[in-house]
Parts: sequence; structure tokens; C-alpha cells
Amino acid sequence: MPVTVVSSFDVQAFLVQAAGVKGNAAQALSLASELSAAAPMPGSGGTAARWQMLSDIAAIDLTAARVAEAHLDALAILSEAGLNLAAAGSTWGVFAAEAPGATVDARERPDGSWLLTGTKPWCSLAGSVSDALVTAHTPGGHRRLFAISLRDAGIEVQTGAWKSLGLAQVVSTAIELDQVSATPVGDEDWYLQRPGFAWGGMGVAACWYGGAVGIARFLFRKLAERDVDQISQMQVGAVDVQLTAARSVLAAAAMAVDSGAATGVAGSLLATRVRCVVADAAEDVITRVGHLLGPAPLALDEDHARRVADLQIYLRQHHAEKDEAALGRDVLAGDLPW
Repeated sequence: MPVTVVSSFDVQAFLVQAAGVKGNAAQALSLASELSAAAPMPGSGGTAARWQMLSDIAAIDLTAARVAEAHLDALAILSEAGLNLAAAGSTWGVFAAEAPGATVDARERPDGSWLLTGTKPWCSLAGSVSDALVTAHTPGGHRRLFAISLRDAGIEVQTGAWKSLGLAQVVSTAIELDQVSATPVGDEDWYLQRPGFAWGGMGVAACWYGGAVGIARFLFRKLAERDVDQISQMQVGAVDVQLTAARSVLAAAAMAVDSGAATGVAGSLLATRVRCVVADAAEDVITRVGHLLGPAPLALDEDHARRVADLQIYLRQHHAEKDEAALGRDVLAGDLPW
């Protein structure tokens, strides 16, 4: 991604704050809240700056980036829907995952208000953020997005299931909803069909890229402490190729988003391509750095060990071979793309 000067806020101040997070979710939420009014919206002409900021934060601390990305994505969704529901100081999550036997049903009351009831899985920081956007099933077999307050008396946050060593404090758990008051965000099926769905997915990829950059920077510093042989040079060269490829696709994608070229089928294809390229690059960086440096940094350097563990679980938001298969299906359904 090209270096972008963002005149509306002091990027460096946020990076200093990110350096103090060190995997602490409460600190990450504080940073996310402060970014609310500062980060450019995707598609506004500042998409590259937004993704650069996320990747810069991720290179420092992945907990900070993971929390900030989700919060800022929720605000972008609200903006795309033309709604101003985020109060000053609020923090937001986006809970759109579904699992067998875990569904949320939405019911409209005679007065036009809505209630949500059911189980929503994979709700990150549900016990910490103040509000969330939640997908729910409406009568007729559709899905719709709703805004809820996580302080509602009808919400119970499950505990004890999260055992992850990566993103350890970004606890993801199920929540139980019992007639929870909700505000519709967009029409039925709007959440998945809107252009911003693809844009948000690429914002996540910017965080993956930043996490890989942080691991590569650690490698660079370690090699400065010792003689470098040809194998080391080869691994560094391969890491550089992977990061350059990831950075280039993100830069091109940001331009496409801001030019209006990343909507509909084109936006979906672009997002899948970008996520596949960046995820592959990040996984390769993890592997190559591990091969070259051996077990010592993973066992003895807390920051590096946490960054590797954080990035590995964060990357599992990518569906790997399933996403590649979906991409291949869509490519074959269209015109010759190459």
C-alpha cells in the first residue's frame, strides 16, 4: 500500500497507544473508541488510509487491530445504512456468524418495534462492548441486520468456552437473547448484498497483512544480530516477495473501492482474491520465520510468541480451501478473467 498522509488525525498518536495494548482487550477497546471519529470510511476516498492505519496497528499489536477493525466496521455499516446510532464513547461488535442449532429469530410487534430471541454464536467481546450489530432470521426465510444494546436485560453472555492462546483476551462466545429490543439496520438481506460487505472483508485482510509485517520486522531485527548465510537471505527474499504481493493487492483494491469499481459481483470477486492472497502470504511468512529462527523466539520472546499465536487464529476467519473453491466457481461462471 502506498504511504498515505492522513490530515484529519494524528496517526502516530494512535500507533503509540497501540504499542501499549500488549494483548489487553480493555486497552484495545479504548483505542477503538478513540478511532471512531478519526478513521476514514471505506469508499469515501480514504480507503487506502483506513487500511494503512489498520495494518500499521496490526504490525504493533494484533489485539488492538482485531478490536479496532470490528468496531470501525460496525460504524461503517451504520453509516452505509444511513443511521446514526452510535453514541459517543460506545464500542461495537458485529455478530453475524451462524452455526447448526444456533439461530436468532426476529419478530415485529404491532407497534413496529422488533424483538430478537435465540442463540448467536461467535460473539467477540460480547461481555465488554456496549452495542452490537446482529443478524437474525425474519419471517419468510430472510436474514436482516439489527442493532442491539448488550446491556439489555434479555441478553445472557455465555462464559468458559474460549480457550485460545491467540487473541486470548478477545473472548468469543455465544450469547442468549430473550426478547431483546432491536433496531433494524437496512432491509431484509441487505447486510450480505451491500458493497460494504466486501470492503469490510478486505479491511480484515489489511490486519492480517499488518500482523505478517510485525513478524517480518522481528525477523529483520534478529538477523541484524548475527551473520547472515545464503539460506537466511533466501528466506528474507521470499518474505519480501509475499509482503510485496499482499501490499500490492491491498493498494489496488483500495483504489477500486474508492473508484466505485468494487461493487456487486466485481466487489465479491475482488474481496475473495485479496483475502486469499493476503492469507497465503501471512501463513507463508509465519512458516518461513519459524523455519529460520527455530523454537527459541516462540519459547522465550513473549511479544513474538503472542503475535504468532494471534495471527494464526485471526487468519482462521479465512476459509482457506473453501474460499479458493468459491473463487474458482465464480471465475468459471464469468468471462475469461486473465
